[in-house]
Amino acid sequence: MKALAALITTLAATVALAGCGVDSGAGGDAGPPRPGGTVHYGLSLAPTCSDPAQSSTNQTLYVTRQIVDSLTDQDPATGEIRPWLADRWEVSPDARTFTFHLHPGVTFSDGTALTATSVQKNFDAVVNTLTGAKAPLAASYLAGYTGTTVPDPLTAEVRFAEPNAQFLQASSTPQLGILSEATTAKPAEQRCLGDDIGSGPFVYTDYRQGSSATLAKRAGYDWGSAVFGHRGEAYLDGIEFRVVPESGVRTGSLSSGQLDAISDALPQDVPLIEGSGGTVQFIANPGTPFGLQPNVTRGPLRDPAVRSALRTALDRRELVDTVLGPQFLPATSSLATKTPDYVDLSALLGNDPDTSRRTLDAAGWVPGGDGIRAKDGQRLSFEVLFSHAFAGNQAILELAQQQLRKVGVEIELQPATDSEYTARQNAKDFDAIYYNTTRADGDILRTTFGLDGRNLNVREPIPALDQALDGEQATTDAAARGKLIGDAQRLVLDNGLWIPTIELSQAIGVSAAVSDLKFEASSRLQFYDTWVHR
Repeated sequence: MKALAALITTLAATVALAGCGVDSGAGGDAGPPRPGGTVHYGLSLAPTCSDPAQSSTNQTLYVTRQIVDSLTDQDPATGEIRPWLADRWEVSPDARTFTFHLHPGVTFSDGTALTATSVQKNFDAVVNTLTGAKAPLAASYLAGYTGTTVPDPLTAEVRFAEPNAQFLQASSTPQLGILSEATTAKPAEQRCLGDDIGSGPFVYTDYRQGSSATLAKRAGYDWGSAVFGHRGEAYLDGIEFRVVPESGVRTGSLSSGQLDAISDALPQDVPLIEGSGGTVQFIANPGTPFGLQPNVTRGPLRDPAVRSALRTALDRRELVDTVLGPQFLPATSSLATKTPDYVDLSALLGNDPDTSRRTLDAAGWVPGGDGIRAKDGQRLSFEVLFSHAFAGNQAILELAQQQLRKVGVEIELQPATDSEYTARQNAKDFDAIYYNTTRADGDILRTTFGLDGRNLNVREPIPALDQALDGEQATTDAAARGKLIGDAQRLVLDNGLWIPTIELSQAIGVSAAVSDLKFEASSRLQFYDTWVHR
């Protein structure tokens, strides 16, 4: 523990906290940006698919975001929605119709033109071909979609059966990025093979599932987002992504110059990275923090008292301080602090084991000989399904396991491969599932907990919560929507639908030869403004 504490102290002293959308480069005195060169990037996990619409993990999105443009962009500093493929837009007062006026002269990398029909075919394909099974986030953004009409080649009217106020922000996400018809006409599996065609600043030149992806600059690109730092083509000639699962190998490759930037730099990596002239940049993710989502139809998790006791049994500060370090934050709500309309509910999430014990005592859960409680012959024990999408998951859950045992709760950890995790998640075959979701909009609560969303809680209607989630989707008044999202955050905790632990953050190791490696609003990497100097 002392060694770990020393590493954390080192990390605190050497890692700079990066704000939204800031330059993550290390070479601050390198002069003005200049074109040319290739960035060699080390991913901590393999991308799951080359299709932006089917992307969900950070490592996948670091790759797929570079080849696709979206209708709009979200300013990472202000949260404001800005033009990208659409120069302007209108939202109907009932939030059912969104009219996008496209930028003229945009082409996909196969030479075909971007038109309103392209928008129509993309959204139709998400709803009818990919569906929520292959593209859960994209499909959730298009819930209630009734179609896209095309009044003229550069005007797309996207329509919904019910109000859908979140859709404008959703139009800025890579999952709803616009691809050419050559891609949208394919079945889901064929869209994962690395030949996806977008209008973005980079194109695929090679894609090897599980090992690497190579991108080249798109010649003639001249329709970048209003958020980007310059106009015209990207500075880099190309990006080479390599999958390097072992953190020590990633760090060694960065410090030796074989890689220029790496994902998931760990605390113990920092001295070596800094010693070679690089930096580690850190940024928090918006969305839902990491947490346990109980299936309320199974075992002891059916009891609201058990779910309430879990909330106060966890010591979130200890999770951060012991496993991660001071650049991470304990969760303080069902939304992460960087999410618009976040409300601080830390008063509900304090560590109070005595309160947990009293809650369980009152509910009839009696400690057994081994300290684990039981009621009516049922042991207070449940399984937690998780993946290794974040390197700290196992250690966090092992410490949470110890904390919960102190109040008489037993959890069994069930690590799963990506495919097993996805299959069991889709089938809702788990007692509790551990994960986070990144999105810079409070509608992630509806997506995660709504009856018309993923509803991994498998819950029945909760009128107050359902009214808040439906209401925020129906109103375009920012203040009213923010109030409803605040209400929903509290109701999610009150009903024990989410047991938050820690907020996810990105830690990117960057060599001194790289500048302007930037984060978009959802804390994913954007290479358009990146350049190298060596």
